[in-house]
Amino acid sequence: MELATVKDYLWLHLVVLIWGFTAVLGLLISLPPVEIVIYRTLMASAGLFILIKFKKKPVKVSWSNLGKFLLTGGLIGAHWILFFWAAQVSTASVCLAGMATCSLWTAIIEPLVNREPVKWYEVFLGLLVILGLLVIFKFESGYWLGLSMAVAAALIGAIFTVVNGRLIKSSSPFIITFYEMLGACLAALSFLPFYAFYFSSGSIGWLPQGWDWFWLLVLSQVCTVFAFTASVHLMKRVTAFAINLTINMEPVYGILLAFLVFGEKEKMTAGFYLGTMVILFSVCLYPVIQYALKRKMTRQLRRLQ
Repeated sequence: MELATVKDYLWLHLVVLIWGFTAVLGLLISLPPVEIVIYRTLMASAGLFILIKFKKKPVKVSWSNLGKFLLTGGLIGAHWILFFWAAQVSTASVCLAGMATCSLWTAIIEPLVNREPVKWYEVFLGLLVILGLLVIFKFESGYWLGLSMAVAAALIGAIFTVVNGRLIKSSSPFIITFYEMLGACLAALSFLPFYAFYFSSGSIGWLPQGWDWFWLLVLSQVCTVFAFTASVHLMKRVTAFAINLTINMEPVYGILLAFLVFGEKEKMTAGFYLGTMVILFSVCLYPVIQYALKRKMTRQLRRLQ
């Protein structure tokens, strides 16, 4: 791996800042959550297709891989629908507080999928997250639906991350993401009739209005295509530990951006921020504990040699 520079870390924080802006965009766009996901994934897949053609890479994949990529994309579609829905029924801050549980869900799901024992510190940190959520529920009971949706979105996002970790070994990340965006778009389109009948009184907000087109372009091309492409390039120089640690800043950046954009509307009670800090503390503590245990194991191995 090439040595990372200060510029690389600044780019990494910019990428995480962009990802933190997605919940804000979900509120700036006047469309319902399902329609937002349809436009985002369709426009993102178009952008990725142009990028793949520009790099002169083949788009064709085997039928078995195609099925896996599209099904995984379906998980992404469900994740994003719940994510934007959570922001719209509550606030961007509440949505991001629930999404902060994603990395810990991953820490629990990954060893179960790989048939490895769940580590003690993962259980401890998971309990800390539950404590933080209980604090938020106590002080912000009016937002229980949005917070529950965000936690569910985080759980689906964790499952997607674990599945994608296996798929990434079989093909180019750009090709995989292109087909996953198509799969997410198809999943959102399939869910649309059910959503329209049960949740929106049969009406579908197909056409974006005014600034919606601009914000959808930002969401699909900047927050999806550009941020993903930049993160792939950064992985060549920045360690996985540094990337995971920085990604934990996403809800912090998102909550700050939401307050800057929406002002008093995003101002929450002290109990909300206390619960969010407990969640973020547990999330940030996870890679630190991992790093400390890895160093301890390395020292022990050296002594045995």
